[in-house]
Amino acid sequence: MKALLKNYHQSPRKVRLVADMIRGKSIEDARVKLAFLAKKSSPAMLKLLESAIANARSSGKSADGLFVKTVTVNKGAVSRRFMPKARGRAARYAKTMSIVALELGSVQKVENSGQKTAKKATARKSESQKLGTAN
Repeated sequence: MKALLKNYHQSPRKVRLVADMIRGKSIEDARVKLAFLAKKSSPAMLKLLESAIANARSSGKSADGLFVKTVTVNKGAVSRRFMPKARGRAARYAKTMSIVALELGSVQKVENSGQKTAKKATARKSESQKLGTAN
């Protein structure tokens, strides 16, 4: 349930703004946010999310209870270029690429809630018996 985007041509600082918006969200919420977000990296992140969902389906998981567990954006390859300046000089600048890793998790349902309340009730009874008070 992982997907990886290598050598995306945008700086990691800008891509992290989009990654922070979808981290921890359900896949439905993440799709809506990415579809209507006016950032350059939104379509690429949406495609990466769809790829992770497809990977989950191919491994036999249901897409209903999935959420975005982790999104990491790291620095990738750097292309160094030169820009002409005054008096025949040149200034070097870098075009940094990003590596984006997205992992989906599944929501686990809590079915033992009745057992927890029963344990609390028995604990209260035992405490009241130790103190000598009756409920």
